[in-house]
Amino acid sequence: MSLSLDEDQEELRGLVRKFLDDKAMMHRPPPSGTGPEEYDEGLWRQLSGRLGLTGLAVPERHGGAGLGPAELGVVLEEMGRTLCPSPFFATVVLAGQTLARCADAAAQERWLPGIASGTLTATLATAEPDGSWEPDVLTTTAERRAGGWSLTGTKSHVVDGHTADLLLVTARCPDGVGVFAVPGTETGVSRTVLDVLDPTRPLARIGLAATPATRIGAGDASEPLAAVHDLVRAAVAAEQVGGAAACLDMAVAHARTREQFGRPIGSFQAIKHKCAQLLVEVECARSAARFAGSVVGTPGTEAAIAAGVARAYCSEAFTHAAKENIQIHGGIGFTWEHRAHLYLRRAKSSELLFGTPREERARLARLTTAGGTRP
Repeated sequence: MSLSLDEDQEELRGLVRKFLDDKAMMHRPPPSGTGPEEYDEGLWRQLSGRLGLTGLAVPERHGGAGLGPAELGVVLEEMGRTLCPSPFFATVVLAGQTLARCADAAAQERWLPGIASGTLTATLATAEPDGSWEPDVLTTTAERRAGGWSLTGTKSHVVDGHTADLLLVTARCPDGVGVFAVPGTETGVSRTVLDVLDPTRPLARIGLAATPATRIGAGDASEPLAAVHDLVRAAVAAEQVGGAAACLDMAVAHARTREQFGRPIGSFQAIKHKCAQLLVEVECARSAARFAGSVVGTPGTEAAIAAGVARAYCSEAFTHAAKENIQIHGGIGFTWEHRAHLYLRRAKSSELLFGTPREERARLARLTTAGGTRP
């Protein structure tokens, strides 16, 4: 299997990179204050309207382009390269793919066109207060009531949860795990922005107090959610590759121009070795992420293993690249005015948000020792 981009994917990559470069996304000043970086609504409208990126992985019958996780990974790699502040990941990856994979035509017809056009922002609220995404620890509950369902519980670490128009919430039902749609302004919903390490990726706590909700699909949703989580792992890995590659580019550019003892520091053997090692790690991470993106479209053991390998390796590669970038920059790399620290913040937060590398490896061990079935 070739892991190189085909002609259409390469054109997509070039289009997204040129757009983000034209918007000077790599050179915008670091966020001021302690709160999250606010996304530019004008930029969001251009991403969705001018480029049509929000509809990239939405089926054509719902107004999208009908492409798959591989193309989504191409876009996310470029967005990770610039730490692009937008609800793209939450809306298109988390919520959009959950809706696209649910067996509920009415729900898809109701919400996917808005996601495809960019007029609706959404997110998936799965993690419990302890940060776990595992259905075994699900404490949010759903109860039938007259005319529908009501939810009670707390969700934490919800990406862009404070601004999303639509919340897709997982909850424990009498027949297993269910997915429910809740408008962000619904009665009984409280949304609190969390203090986070990474200001470029806002997280929120969502409180639900007998909140009216609409169930999506029927029966236990554990298997479809497991497939969505594999896709999310692959998507995060692609984004991490973009961030790691940006750190490498920044480090190399600085090493070429910064002089010590009358020579560019890039001519010193220690710096050469650092950059060479980072290049190897970035290329290995890119291969792992692209392979995962090519297989997660078909749920199964292969997709679960590929997504887990990509997440574990890309997480560590990005964190290492971000740390080495700061070291190569020296004193300037430690200042708040330089953007190097934002890449380290994103690297550590994305490493922890959807499962640590250690947890991924433990999951992989269970997968491979369970005879090829999900644990």
